[in-house]
Amino acid sequence: MGKYRYWKVVLDCILSIFLIILFLPLLIILFIIASLDTKSNGVFCQKRIGQFGKAFTIYKFKTIDDNERESSRIGLLLRKFKLDELPQLFNILKCEMSFVGPRPDIEGYYDKLEGDSRRILELKPGLTSDASIKYSNEDAILKQQKDPIFYNDEILFPDKVKMNLDYLENMSFANDVKILSKTIFKVFIK
Repeated sequence: MGKYRYWKVVLDCILSIFLIILFLPLLIILFIIASLDTKSNGVFCQKRIGQFGKAFTIYKFKTIDDNERESSRIGLLLRKFKLDELPQLFNILKCEMSFVGPRPDIEGYYDKLEGDSRRILELKPGLTSDASIKYSNEDAILKQQKDPIFYNDEILFPDKVKMNLDYLENMSFANDVKILSKTIFKVFIK
């Protein structure tokens, strides 16, 4: 696993450069669409917890108008096909994220873990993971709950921690390919 951690960083950088070049026209078009749709600069920036508990700024295309406070039809479409996540290719290029790893969370979750669970912080946050695939409809799940914060904190988050610890123990190139394949299937073929 130690050698793969090194090669994972190398592969992340090479693949992110390739995809940024390949998708540059799309990135520009989506930036313009997000800017017009949200009447802003089109890029959402937020502090998230990264590897070793270090905070970093995550990039996404904006899908919510600051005045409206809810996603537009265009924003919902960007989210459905995960196009709002494409700017995270730059986070991967900056070695703040990986293609596969726990989804980066806001302060108060991964940074507050204790005991063996803190080992998750050894991982770089990722664009996708088994947990993010399982809970791809997390917003809908939480909307159905009487107390969404309690449900997230007591049910969803502990399950994500368990799944991400399992990923840490079984990290391999084959596992990453499997997770990326499941993600592509979930987003485009579901």
